[in-house]
Amino acid sequence: MEEYGKILVIAMPVFLTLIILEKLYGHYKGEDTAPNMDSVSSVSSGMVNSLKDVLGLSITLISYDWIVSKIAIFNLEASVTAYIIGFIAIDFYGYWSHRLSHQINFLWNKHAIHHSSEEFNLACALRQPISSFVNLFTFLLIPAALLGVPSKVIAIILPFHLFLQFWYHTKHIKKIGFLENILVSPSHHRVHHAINPEYMDKNHSQIFIFWDKLFGTFQAELDTVPPVFGITRPAHTWNPIRINFQHLGLLITDAWRAENWKDKFTIWFKPTGWRPENFEEKYPVNKITNVYDFKKYGTENSKKIIYWSLFQALTTLLFISYLYSFISTIGLPNVFVYGAFIFLSVYSYTELMDTRKFSLFWESIRFVFGFSILIYFGDWFGMNQLFSFANYLVMGYLTLSLLINIYFININFDKEKIAFA
Repeated sequence: MEEYGKILVIAMPVFLTLIILEKLYGHYKGEDTAPNMDSVSSVSSGMVNSLKDVLGLSITLISYDWIVSKIAIFNLEASVTAYIIGFIAIDFYGYWSHRLSHQINFLWNKHAIHHSSEEFNLACALRQPISSFVNLFTFLLIPAALLGVPSKVIAIILPFHLFLQFWYHTKHIKKIGFLENILVSPSHHRVHHAINPEYMDKNHSQIFIFWDKLFGTFQAELDTVPPVFGITRPAHTWNPIRINFQHLGLLITDAWRAENWKDKFTIWFKPTGWRPENFEEKYPVNKITNVYDFKKYGTENSKKIIYWSLFQALTTLLFISYLYSFISTIGLPNVFVYGAFIFLSVYSYTELMDTRKFSLFWESIRFVFGFSILIYFGDWFGMNQLFSFANYLVMGYLTLSLLINIYFININFDKEKIAFA
């Protein structure tokens, strides 16, 4: 918990800086690939995902340590060789867990968030799941376990492997020469994120592209087929917590409605998107049929809401940075109280981004919850020790946030809408 939090304190400003640089470069080139609201939603998704991981809100059914103890043929030391073998094994693990998430209905729920952006930019790399409460894929690390790669090596490589997947989420890098034959490139990953029929369910590799070529899922980006991004059942929300459970909600509803008991059970294990017979007619859901003719979500917003959303996201980043920096001091169970506040914050301001007037309900709960923390603990988790006016700063922010929310829901959003910035 504490170690991963410290890593994120370093990684978050690096990612944010690169996202801002991509935005500035897009403006310079006249090709802005990172609309503000989309980026805020993506960064917000990254925050709640990192929080879930830091707080350990998931379980592993079979631990890597246990597998090593049962099947290891060798016992490697934490050497350069062990790290190389571990990295390749994790990339193999990543390919298959990624591919299965695209092919099995109930597994798609944890991965849909990553594809939900209708743009393709560095920020969308941060759209990671909070709905994956159980790790089902540890068995895919059997090759590493057989060779006796130490668990501490795997623990170090896993976040490093994940962070290396950030850079290729961009439209500004076209092709990378001969490295296209070795590494996953932006071009390869644009194909993966595209909903064009030619590109669907291709290029599942994460670092080395040769897994796709070996297992028959490779597709090069075609000059004649520009990638169109998103998911075929659009999310139609900026709220990452809603997006995380949309597909699961549909599965539960379809399973409940199904008259055939076989369908109630098998729907979870069918190919992604499968629904019982005639359900598309009886219970239609919004689905893109022509990838070249659909309206992207949220292409018009008030500049006021855009700027306020940016402020809320940056403020929440400061709150979460404080948590990760002082997680050992804050301690258990207080970190879970803090985590609940962050989740509530993200849910509240992204509901307002969707112009839902019910966002005031969530903002009011957050206001009461925040003041209750201050009253109960006497300060904001020890922040007064850094600067004496911390309590007033937090109280002022909570009050301002509530008042701004009241302001927005009491105006006519439609009259405020202007061209998307």
